[in-house]
Amino acid sequence: MQLRIFTEPQDGASYDDLLAVAQATERLGFDAFFRSDHYLAMNGDGLPGPSDAWTSLAGLARETSTIKLGTLVSSVTYRHPGILAIQVAQVDQMSGGRAELGLGTGWFAAEHAAYGIPFPAKRFGLLEEQLEIVTGLWSTPLGDRYSFEGEHYQLVDSPALPKPVQSPVPVIVGGSGAKRTPVLAARFATEFNIPFAELDSIAAQFGRVRAACEAIGRNPDSLVYSAALVVAVGSDEREFARRAAAIGREPEELRRHGIAGTASEAIDRIGALRESGVERLYLQVLDLGDLEHLDFIAADIAPHLTSH
Repeated sequence: MQLRIFTEPQDGASYDDLLAVAQATERLGFDAFFRSDHYLAMNGDGLPGPSDAWTSLAGLARETSTIKLGTLVSSVTYRHPGILAIQVAQVDQMSGGRAELGLGTGWFAAEHAAYGIPFPAKRFGLLEEQLEIVTGLWSTPLGDRYSFEGEHYQLVDSPALPKPVQSPVPVIVGGSGAKRTPVLAARFATEFNIPFAELDSIAAQFGRVRAACEAIGRNPDSLVYSAALVVAVGSDEREFARRAAAIGREPEELRRHGIAGTASEAIDRIGALRESGVERLYLQVLDLGDLEHLDFIAADIAPHLTSH
């Protein structure tokens, strides 16, 4: 099981906070540092204020050397697809080929209102066209031009530059939608992610994605299948309860819905996720000041996963 660290900076984190977590992520041997792409706090006052996902990832690209860097997920409402393709390609260049793009429809209407960002009621068509445009721009051969005529976006004679280092840049599509989401993943994604799902629903959703791949002649095993869950663990019940309280969550609720409790409980839950088809796990870390939490996961949980 591949473990990635996933953060929610909109609830209160400076760039320096993110840098400390990202560098700990790298030092401790986790595969990747990911962040949400939001502009409004969902818990607390959000001080010192929001940071832009791709701006902060660009900084981290220059201050890390091995971990993958990406979003889970960027919203199609924030950036025009041509600009997004440029931003991600540049972060990929700045990192030496370590950028990954998670892209989704967006859902948080209040942050759009707070920062004057349009929030159309129907956004799935935006996502489909953005996925086609971004991957199309990156894959256009050097010297060729790219054009696109869609309902929402039109590109005319684009030089399709700059090019990322990776070809292709990993693209993550996810969600629990039963019909359209699996089809989009089959067409465009290198990874399918199911976030914060009930354990007993994961295998069925992965099955829908596999069926969508088969329907278009794609090998279902060519995707990575991943999940994202909140993490709060400790060496004993007291330490776990302290970490649960620090993020405003009840211990038993965390046990039902996350990677929670003692190390042995976490290892058992991750084993069950593997049985459901999860190959990669994003651990949602909500207390970015608690770097000892990452130390504990790396020392007491990660080493036991290969043989579990």
